[in-house]
Amino acid sequence: MPVGQLILTGWIAVAILMLVLWLVQARTRNAGIVDIAWAFATAILGIYFSLYNDAGHSARQMLLAFIVAIWGLRLGIYLTQRAFIEEEDGRYRYLRSKLGSKVQPFMFVFFQVQALWAVMFALPIWAAARAPGEMLQWNDYAGLILWLACFAGEAIADRQLHQYRRKSSGKQGVCEEGLWRYSRHPNYFFEWMQWWAYVLIGIGSDVWWITWLGVAVMLVFLVKVTGIPYTEQQALRSRGDAYRRYQRTTSGFIPLPKKQITGEPS
Repeated sequence: MPVGQLILTGWIAVAILMLVLWLVQARTRNAGIVDIAWAFATAILGIYFSLYNDAGHSARQMLLAFIVAIWGLRLGIYLTQRAFIEEEDGRYRYLRSKLGSKVQPFMFVFFQVQALWAVMFALPIWAAARAPGEMLQWNDYAGLILWLACFAGEAIADRQLHQYRRKSSGKQGVCEEGLWRYSRHPNYFFEWMQWWAYVLIGIGSDVWWITWLGVAVMLVFLVKVTGIPYTEQQALRSRGDAYRRYQRTTSGFIPLPKKQITGEPS
């Protein structure tokens, strides 16, 4: 199947899904469903893109389909629990209060942009699947080991944050337990690192550069666009000085030892 047709088919399917979910959130006032849909849609497209291309089926394609399926399943379930057990994410509640009557046109565009991003982040998986050879090579095993380590890191970070939120019961403190002691966003860090696995697995692909582009774009999105900036803004609104202190002592992305604030005991 030509890559243009593959991309167009995937985009149309996810765009229709996002249109339906936009109508749902307009009634339920819970835009968190867009995050759930993005996780599952990206995983499904990743499976589709890895198995249906002109490179033929191989052990590598099956490996890619498997790891992206596990990634999407875990992230989708985690986000589903957050969206339907907790109230709407504070970022979306803030947008509703700020945009007023303009919120639904904004949400429509936002949901459709997520459809484009789902396609964009599935493309590195398609590119990696085009690497030559029927059997797995050293780089495939290296990619799998890296992916497993980062998958575990993100899952642990999410679990630690979930446990803290349950324990704090709405208090205005900041989670500084486990991985969150060394990074303000360890979940984002390990999410980004997972995409390096596709770079390793895709060595030898005729479109290997797409796997590198996926890593670069994911980093920009997490650090500069939709990840850390919006999360930090909401944290400052909800936690105030406690979070400002956390910002001064704790790395924003890469896990690092805490900084000591001058004049405070260690």
